[in-house]
Amino acid sequence: MNIYVANLSYNTTSDSLQELFENYGEVSSANIIKDRETGRSRGFGFIEMPSESEGQMAIDELHETNFEGKTINVSIARPRPERTSNDYGNRGGNGGGYNRRRY
Repeated sequence: MNIYVANLSYNTTSDSLQELFENYGEVSSANIIKDRETGRSRGFGFIEMPSESEGQMAIDELHETNFEGKTINVSIARPRPERTSNDYGNRGGNGGGYNRRRY
């Protein structure tokens, strides 16, 4: 079961998050998502637990509890929406913005 954990302290590590969830069963992996440019935590992460029942128990017990000074939100992770290769949002094909021509 893939579990989403939000509102984490910026000081939370993957190890401390894994330790928290190990109280409810086996944890396959724990990952804190970090900003690509700064390397700083983005305040959320994912836990992978092989047992559905243990994962659900962890969600039920940990949702809206205090962890490292923050009230965390715990839920089943939703799959990331697929993006097409030409998915540029609303910017259009040229990157959007003001395009001034010089004469």
